Amino acid sequence: MAIRVNLDLILLEKRMSLTELADRVGITLANLSILKTGKARAMRFTTLEALCRELDCQPADLLIYEADDEEAAN
Repeated sequence: MAIRVNLDLILLEKRMSLTELADRVGITLANLSILKTGKARAMRFTTLEALCRELDCQPADLLIYEADDEEAAN
């Protein structure tokens, strides 16, 4: 996938657990875990907004674009 979620590093920097973030954002731990592991196919802007608010970051801090091997070859 070309978009990667960089949640691990930000949680480490903020010294916050995934459980604490899930509680503060108001989404289930399971859904946040899916997002963190890169298995999510989509994210609502309201979720992105809540994550940025609670982590005091910008969307670009959370989402990173990486070209797929096929895209890089073209």
